[in-house]
Amino acid sequence: MAKRIFDFLFSLSALLLWSLPLILVWMAAATDTRSSGIFVQDRIGQFGKIFRIYKFRTIKKTDNKVNQISKMGAFLRKSKLDELPQLWNVLVGEMSIVGPRPDIPGYYDTLSGEDRKVLELKPGLTSEASIKYFNEETLLSNTQNPEQYNDEILFPDKVKMNLDYYYNNSFLGDLKIIIKTILRNTNA
Repeated sequence: MAKRIFDFLFSLSALLLWSLPLILVWMAAATDTRSSGIFVQDRIGQFGKIFRIYKFRTIKKTDNKVNQISKMGAFLRKSKLDELPQLWNVLVGEMSIVGPRPDIPGYYDTLSGEDRKVLELKPGLTSEASIKYFNEETLLSNTQNPEQYNDEILFPDKVKMNLDYYYNNSFLGDLKIIIKTILRNTNA
């Protein structure tokens, strides 16, 4: 219950405090990608329940209908600012500030045995795994078979780290992860 209260107050405060910058980033993303500026996608949430995640749109369609990361989108992804609309997901209780990053169907929802305990956690904006793999896109783009690398190396390591969080999470631990995330993003 204390975690939910913290998540609610943190996300509400952040949304109110950053409302003007968030609106400006949203307008820039909409202009840059020639879209609504918001990306919506189904993700696996707590207990395997599907929910809709929100991000600032970073991909635009070019004249030849090929999807391409926009210049603004590249900055938003690198700085992780594209993730800020998920504060809404936290506010309404679908996500937490700290917890396993929510994945698309076909990953967390297919876990078995002890690994399924990860699904008991609310997905989060940040985690030890998301700090470790802050440059996941670069890692994947530098491999010959990104899907295989993700499935065999990255995802199993994230599950292991998220299980460790499941067994050892605490309010103080969450604060440390939040601080690490802020430091990681300001040094990126």
